[in-house]
Parts: sequence; C-alpha cells; structure tokens
Amino acid sequence: MSDKAIYQKLCLSRKTRRFGVKLGDVLVNKGKQNLIILGALFGLALGFTILSPAFLGSYNVTSMSQSLAPYAIMAIGVTFVIATGGIDLSIGTVCIASSAIAGKLYMMGMPLWMTIPVMLIIGLIFGIINGLLIAKLKLPAFIATLGTMMFARGLSALIVVIPSVFYPTQTWFNSAFSNLYGFPIGLVWVIALMLIAMFVMYKTKVGRYVLAIGSNEEATRLSGINTDKYKIISYAIAGLFAGIAAIFWSACFPTVAAATGNGMELDAIAGVYIGGTSATGGIASIVGSVIGSALLVVIRSGLNFVLSSFNIPLNSTYLTYVLTGMIVVIAVLMDTIKNKNANKVKILTPKETLKKSMKECLMKFENSLDVAVSKFSFEKDVNKKAEFKKELDVLNNEKIAYKAEITKELNKFNIKIVK
Repeated sequence: MSDKAIYQKLCLSRKTRRFGVKLGDVLVNKGKQNLIILGALFGLALGFTILSPAFLGSYNVTSMSQSLAPYAIMAIGVTFVIATGGIDLSIGTVCIASSAIAGKLYMMGMPLWMTIPVMLIIGLIFGIINGLLIAKLKLPAFIATLGTMMFARGLSALIVVIPSVFYPTQTWFNSAFSNLYGFPIGLVWVIALMLIAMFVMYKTKVGRYVLAIGSNEEATRLSGINTDKYKIISYAIAGLFAGIAAIFWSACFPTVAAATGNGMELDAIAGVYIGGTSATGGIASIVGSVIGSALLVVIRSGLNFVLSSFNIPLNSTYLTYVLTGMIVVIAVLMDTIKNKNANKVKILTPKETLKKSMKECLMKFENSLDVAVSKFSFEKDVNKKAEFKKELDVLNNEKIAYKAEITKELNKFNIKIVK
C-alpha cells in the first residue's frame, strides 16, 4: 500500500503528528531563510510604526499593497527563470509596454475589458521571444533580455506616440485589481497567484524540470528531457506574469508613461534573491519571492515616513537603493556559503552516526504506531480490537526496549533521548 493510501486511513491524532513532523522538517531544511526575512519584515514594520505611528495607517497600508502587487507578481514569474540559472532583465519594461500599448488601444475606443487579454498576450509574446533567443539561439540570458528590454521600451514609445496614456478611475477595473471599497484587493490576487505558482513549481512536471535544469542542465538533457522546451516555458511564464503585473499597475496608477519601466525588474529580481531562490539555479522559493518583495516595499515606505518625521535631509529613494543593494549582496552571499557547505563531503563522527541511527529507528517505530493506533481507533469489532491492542502493546514495548538498550550507548556521548 502506498504512503498516500496509508495516510488516508490514519486517525486524526496520528495525521496531525505526521503533519507536524513534516512541517518541522520543511522549516528546518528549506524554510530558514523565509523565516528570517519574515521576522525582518515584521521587525521593520514594528520599528517604523514606533518611529512614525502613521506608517500602519489605513491609507499607507493600502498604498503599500498597491505598490507591492505589480512587483510581487513580477517576482513570482521571474523566479521560474532564476530557478533555471537564468535571468530576465526585460520584465520591467515589458510590464510598462504592455500597459502603455493596451492603454493606447483603450483611448482609441477599445473596450476596457479587452485591455486585460492584450496585456497578457504582449507579456507572453516577449517571454516566448526571450526563451527562443536563449534556448534555441544560445544567446546569454543577460544579453538577450537586455536587448528585449530596450526593444520593449522603444516599441511602446513608437506605438503610443503620446508621452502618457490614461486609464479610467473608480470603475470595476480599479475595484477588481486595486482598491475594493478601501480593501487592498491586490493582496488577494498576489496570494492566489503565489499558490498557483507554488503548485506549478513543486507539484508539476514543469516545475520539477525547471529546478532540474538549474541544478545540472547537462545531466537533465542527458536524461532525455527537452531542456530547451522547459527553458522557453520558464521565460514564457516570466513574460506572462509581467503582463499580469501590467494589469495591476494600470489599475493602481492610471497614468502610464510610455518608454519607462527601467529599474522595476531590478526590484523584482532583488526580491527573488532576498527570498531565498538560488542565484545559480536549482533552488526556488515562491513564498520567499513575495516576502522579499514585501520587505523592499516596507523599507521604501518606512524610510520615507521616518525621514519626514525627523526632518532628516536625505532622499528616501536613494537610501532605499543603498539598503536594497546591501541586502541583496548579503542574501546572495548566504546562498553561496550554503551551496559551498552543501557540496562538502561530511564524514560523520561515531556520535553523529549513532544519533542519526537513533532518529531513523524511532521514526520507524512512530510510523508503525501510526498505523496500529489508527487500526485500534477505527475498529468496532471487540475481538479484532483486542488483537490490535496486543499489536499496539508489542510495538510500544519494542520501542521502550530499544530506548533502554540504546541509552547505554548514548550516555557515552552525553546525548539525551527526547521523549
């Protein structure tokens, strides 16, 4: 019977135990950096609130949410590219180009709802172009996306002609993607898109192959996987999410200037690196990318409030750039150190070997107890219930005997057994 089938037949208490163990393993092995930046996020928010109570006012929270949505969505999309070991410098100008071109068509008489598929299609086309240039023509990702970044910027200016385009305010468009009666609806969309991206990254073939390419592209190709195809898909996803970000940008900031967007991609990419996605590929954190983007938005807004409150003659935007640069360097440095430590061959000492063996044996006992306890809990027949009770007692006695036996060895190293 498969582990999934066994899990479905466990009673609630044993399901809870297994979930707790699995969650603990994930947090210890994969979630350390996410917990660190989440703690930093709340710490900064608390600090800025103490220094300037207006920081957590309803107006500023809504404003930060509106700023966060486009950057977080771009960060989610570009996480797929960075997970392959690539980079996409075009997402910022593609986002604005999508918004500007769709806005121009709206001003020429196209229905407002049509701007949504137009922005998505433009973003997707640029993503596919990037993928083809990199996967098929073998251009370096930096050069290819730098070229499409400049191309998107110039093309939007040529098509739009006028300096800025204007979207309507106080319509269903704004309520659906920006501000729903005072509620920052963009956060709901960000969470929904984050969950979809997590499913694609961790539960589908596309995500697994994207991570495999980032870990070792040549080995992935030799195993029979069409690496070019999945690299194109990863850049297409980044382009599509740039188009989605354009929708939220248009709803939050109705005046869109053509031929802009430079620098937006750097904020999105910085959020991805801060969130724990490896700069060399193979490791990706969708949640971390969103938290990293939120951290940058909080820093930008908080510094503006604090500098204004204390009349400090510094430009908050430039100071944000300084802090962002420092944070990105530290995040990438942590990733580099982590990768170096992971690649080291570690020889276990007798103490570590015994401790590891103890944990594995105790885990086997607990897994057997999960099944035995569940059988005893669900069984209604008295005779069978008695049999399961005996089985349960035998397992408990074996577990106690094992602990007693291994205690003698563990005491030599002063290791305590956790009950």
